[in-house]
Amino acid sequence: MKQALCAMFACLIGLVLATPSHGHALEPGYLEIGPAADNQWQVTWRVPDVSGRPMEIEAELPEGCEPRRGSMPRFDGRAYVSGWIATCENPIWEGEVFIDGLESTATDVLVRFVPEPGASATTLRLTPDAPSATLPEALTTLSVISSYFTLGFDHILGGIDHLLFVFALLLLVPDRRNLIWTITAFTVSHSITLAAATTGWVSLPAPPVEAVIALSIAFLAVEIVNKHKDRQTMMQRSPWLVAFAFGLLHGLGFAGALQEIGLPQSEIPIALVAFNFGIEAGQLVFVACLLVIAMVFRRAIAAWASPNPRLVGFGTSLAGYMIGSVAAFWTIERTAAFFT
Repeated sequence: MKQALCAMFACLIGLVLATPSHGHALEPGYLEIGPAADNQWQVTWRVPDVSGRPMEIEAELPEGCEPRRGSMPRFDGRAYVSGWIATCENPIWEGEVFIDGLESTATDVLVRFVPEPGASATTLRLTPDAPSATLPEALTTLSVISSYFTLGFDHILGGIDHLLFVFALLLLVPDRRNLIWTITAFTVSHSITLAAATTGWVSLPAPPVEAVIALSIAFLAVEIVNKHKDRQTMMQRSPWLVAFAFGLLHGLGFAGALQEIGLPQSEIPIALVAFNFGIEAGQLVFVACLLVIAMVFRRAIAAWASPNPRLVGFGTSLAGYMIGSVAAFWTIERTAAFFT
């Protein structure tokens, strides 16, 4: 199995090198609409940053609202933000909110709508395939679950640093039982910090968290390279404990995306659980795909030649060096971002 995983590694590294150096998926756009006065609505629009410029998407309110679009957004250090007051001739939920240009992107937009003062918020998710939606008058629990589950699922599958960490765990823990316990520990720990950070119990700035996440991958890379040496490390003795410790950091990274868009105040537990289940579902899909592809590679390699233990060891070490190189690059880049 390990020989097959190492053979797959070149494909994964190709994906890493083709991905922007920030380890997470592109943050979603965010549109918030709430009541201001009679027939007036307070609108806040956040546009993701793309290479120092706002992504070329624009929120557009339903017909009969003026203005339907906001002014040029201003950069707040992480995204581009604009806000305005719109006056609508008809109830705003009778028309459609539209994200112009979304169909040409690979990101989503979350819409948070409060129909009246004191009412519960509704959360909708707009995608490139469905860039418009009618605003509902009332919150539905199903819409919250669907939106936040999908957001978590997309976030983990686009978070290449988290996936690289899981991939390194697969190389380090060949025993299936230990691997299950290790991934379970990782899951439990990042669920704890995800909940703590998004509910305000823990607050850490994002740049140091991102840098330390990269360092955690570098740590596993060193363990991979040194695995065949005659010494027992903490990772070899108790991989679940190391995974649990690093999972606490990765949970803070997951929380960054969720904090950007916020949680519906009346449905915080449901949204948080749905987001976390989305992350776990994406992680399980990734692991399952790796194991299936590894099985195919293993059978193909076995049909071509008998496994060579020395070759397997060399391939594992090479994978460790490649993982470490990518992690070192991320660490340096994210640390340098402290001073920009």
